[in-house]
Amino acid sequence: MKKLLSTILLGVMLSLSAPVFAGTHGVDGHVSARSIGAGLLSLLIWPGLGQIVNDQHEDKVVTHALLGLTGIFRFWSCYDAVIDRDGGVWKNRI
Repeated sequence: MKKLLSTILLGVMLSLSAPVFAGTHGVDGHVSARSIGAGLLSLLIWPGLGQIVNDQHEDKVVTHALLGLTGIFRFWSCYDAVIDRDGGVWKNRI
């Protein structure tokens, strides 16, 4: 139960702080209920699922899914899904 509550709290904290950092590479979308749900999918289940929910390009989804093999990438994929960022896949950005 503690682990579940800690995970939910972490997701809420990340989703609240994401708009502050929304000036990175690519074109940022709008933070919405759908994008926050997509971010939680990328964080809790597997990176790349949030990008599927946000209707991103196939190469971006595959890149996130493959880099999801590294544990730390889940946080970036969550952030990327929450801000619904479009683009920035193969131009030295992920």
